[in-house]
Amino acid sequence: MKKKINPLLMITISVIIIKILLSLLLPSLGSNKHAAPCSLARQDDMLAEKIPIETTRLRVKKIYDSQLGVREATGHNDGAQVERYLRYTGLGKGHAWCAAFVCWVLGQAGVDNPKTAWAASLFPKNRLVWSRAKALATGNPQRATIFGIYFPSLKRIAHCGFIDKWSEKEVITVEGNTNDNGSREGDGVYRKRRPIRSLYAVADWIGRAS
Repeated sequence: MKKKINPLLMITISVIIIKILLSLLLPSLGSNKHAAPCSLARQDDMLAEKIPIETTRLRVKKIYDSQLGVREATGHNDGAQVERYLRYTGLGKGHAWCAAFVCWVLGQAGVDNPKTAWAASLFPKNRLVWSRAKALATGNPQRATIFGIYFPSLKRIAHCGFIDKWSEKEVITVEGNTNDNGSREGDGVYRKRRPIRSLYAVADWIGRAS
């Protein structure tokens, strides 16, 4: 004759087993519960940061495109709009203005900038995203970044402008104080096509941390 198992004992054993299983499962469930929202929050932060940057790039593009066709009055770094660019940097007519143009555009778009007419000042190390001299690039420079051209005779970057489109071998730019030949002492704001090999550095004043 089989011995009957005490029902109360069975219930007690079952409760103990359930408690043990719950103690093992709840910590992992708790950690997963908190991990997902944290991960989503990080993704949201990254997306929120990217959207304003891309919006700012488009705003900068709209402004520099609006300046295409600006020309000097007499070919001596003068004219109403050219002088506005220069005044933004604290200078009057008669000065080279490619960097002043860049800074004025950034300023109109609400982007912090050095407000300078000295092209080399737009390329501090913490703003560089591409350099011919060093392997800095992690990808193609984006629209509204700033290119610089080095002049050996001056031993510095002496001309700059905006990159509008970057392709495999050349860039489309919008730049001031140039001409059809791409001179650094031109007469207006032009859209240009330049070989990448002619560039010395590219800086980003919109999405690069200072």
